Amino acid sequence: MRPLLALLAFTTVLTAQTLVGDGQADDTAALQKLVDTQGSVRLAKGRYKLTKPVTVDLAKTGYAALSGDGTAQIIMAGPGPALRFVGTHDKSADPWNIKPQVWDAQRAPSVTGLEIVGAHAEADGIEATGTMQLTLDRVIVRECRHAVHLTKNNRNVIINACHLYHNSGIGVFYDDVNLHQSNIVGSHISYNGGGGVVSRGGNVRNLQIGTCDIEANHDPKGPPAANVELNSTGGSIGEVTITGCTLQHTHKAPGSANVRILGAGTDPSLARRGGRPTTREGNVTITGNVFSDVEVNIEIRHARGVTLSANTFWEGLDHDLLVEDSANVVISGNNFDRNPRYLVNGNGLAEKNGVVLRRVEDASFSENLVVGVHGKEAAVDIEDSVRLRITNNSILDSDGAALRLTRLKKSLVTGNLLRDDREDSARTKSPFLVVTEGEYNQITGNAPGNK
Repeated sequence: MRPLLALLAFTTVLTAQTLVGDGQADDTAALQKLVDTQGSVRLAKGRYKLTKPVTVDLAKTGYAALSGDGTAQIIMAGPGPALRFVGTHDKSADPWNIKPQVWDAQRAPSVTGLEIVGAHAEADGIEATGTMQLTLDRVIVRECRHAVHLTKNNRNVIINACHLYHNSGIGVFYDDVNLHQSNIVGSHISYNGGGGVVSRGGNVRNLQIGTCDIEANHDPKGPPAANVELNSTGGSIGEVTITGCTLQHTHKAPGSANVRILGAGTDPSLARRGGRPTTREGNVTITGNVFSDVEVNIEIRHARGVTLSANTFWEGLDHDLLVEDSANVVISGNNFDRNPRYLVNGNGLAEKNGVVLRRVEDASFSENLVVGVHGKEAAVDIEDSVRLRITNNSILDSDGAALRLTRLKKSLVTGNLLRDDREDSARTKSPFLVVTEGEYNQITGNAPGNK
């Protein structure tokens, strides 16, 4: 080859493998080449356009990390995830189940200090399957479909200090995945139209969501969504904590919820199903959170082993809390309030709020403060339930009955303060305690009344 032609050929190859980062040139091939050959890639300040996914094949790359200092932006201009991590870990996190090659070459892939922006209707941020110890830190994903998409099998995922903002789909999507041990901490997950943190099907355990701001993850024109959805349909989801978070907005979306637990899972074992067609998944603890401004703040159906404690609720347009067909539920020390300062939200304090328990067994509703339930027949409405402990609550200044018990059986109802001390024109005309068709209950020592 002539020297000039050789130089041109060399220049062409070099250009094809060199990142440009101007937001116009297609950097897909160059970034894929760097990932394939180096595994560890640090992006300088720039805007890197991709037209198809960059795949991090951990079996080929070995240990892999993509990082930046917060000034690098990846523009995903094609369908699929901007970054796809593929590993070979297909079992649990038990030490004896981890193949040597996972420890030797694949553990702890990470993305740090990068922004991913979607420029295609089907662009996603980061997808992972078969990974062990995936860590996402200080990552921004916006204008995509799903921000973080977890599929098939993963273990020990950490999502920390991330901003998953204004995506059309889901913020963190546990998509029919087998995933135990995952932590979502200190992150903003907001304005994702399909939900904030959503787990559907699969086998999910040990999910911790802590000190996050999770807001407005609903599309007013889309199907019902939740800021946190735990949906066991077709699978099994349990052992979850939601602690120290703010979850709110928006009541303008039909079917909106802050937390929605749908515990009816599937399992071939009749013992696990307890004679029912489906299981009751759960073992969920929700404590120390702030909930507001949706149709239902917390919705629990077909679940078992759910604890709600020390949370603050307001602006549940239909309900603050709705529990149906569930068992072993503890509701303790919560503040269900109506605060006049939230007139500024433009609802005119039209939200109803209130607590509804239907077909619940072996549960406790104790030491709660329920104030200002409007437009309902009862502030706390309990129906067709058995072996409940309803004790030492204050249910105040509400329309209708303070506490209504319909076909309640084998339960203890004692020590409840049931009052309405509003002005005469606003004060309820209903009895404070209404009991219908119950049996084997002990109802004593309650304090109903008004001025």
